[in-house]
Amino acid sequence: MQALKRLQPGLAGIADGYQGFIIDLWGVVHDGERPHPGAIDALKHLRSAGRSVCLLSNSPRRESDVAAKLEAMGVGPDIYDHLITSGELTLEALANPPDAWHEGLGQRYLHLGPPSGFGILAALRQTQVDTPRLAHFVLATGTCAGETVETYSDVLIDCARLGRPLLCANPDLIVNVGSEVAICAGSLAKQYETLGGETRYYGKPHLPAYRRCLKLLGLRPDETLAIGDGLPTDVAGGMAAGIDVAFVTSGIHCSELGTVWGCMPSAGRLAALLKSSGQTPRFVLPSLTW
Repeated sequence: MQALKRLQPGLAGIADGYQGFIIDLWGVVHDGERPHPGAIDALKHLRSAGRSVCLLSNSPRRESDVAAKLEAMGVGPDIYDHLITSGELTLEALANPPDAWHEGLGQRYLHLGPPSGFGILAALRQTQVDTPRLAHFVLATGTCAGETVETYSDVLIDCARLGRPLLCANPDLIVNVGSEVAICAGSLAKQYETLGGETRYYGKPHLPAYRRCLKLLGLRPDETLAIGDGLPTDVAGGMAAGIDVAFVTSGIHCSELGTVWGCMPSAGRLAALLKSSGQTPRFVLPSLTW
């Protein structure tokens, strides 16, 4: 696609080409605390136009918890059709093992992340233990405020030495929470891989998440547009699933692009970032607006 056609000020000029939309939450619809300007209006326009929307988040939380938080922000269930979280996908894989690998995980797990486990621990049938030696597998949901990957260095080394597989309930590396940056479970999983540990990820950019979205929407990949701000997750995942992707520049890559929220980066900075990432989204949007 020609560069000028790739750059779009909003969805109005491209929405008619698709029946359904798979839309990222954090960085696109909201910043973790409040909706981004124009996002709710864009979702309402899609609904008015008869388009279907599936919100796809790498949040390690239960879908019901994320839905409640969205509603508190003003993003009610009346302006989207479906909601999928990586936390719920992780819980489903543990509750109803989809294959022999999951069936063989065992019943005791070591949790890495906030004590709450973002809500999914309470629903698990498996038993939580507090040392790698007692665990059959590791479940990573994230980190607590102020923690870094190094905080978990010793336990990750022990788990890798013992050969414990690690399940990652949020493949994101970092996330912007307002003006702060938080370390996500994906950073722990990547470090575990460098130690030789076995990992499994749930959510973007992995294909099962997109298959779930398409099944719920009842659409083919060529009828669907994915919208997200993460090149290694949203853009790579959508493209691998055969779905057109709109890359939102005002999210996680904003500082790399040298721009501010809602403004399109320079053509040179954008081209350099896309080249280094190896990703070629069909469209580029400054933010989720109509």
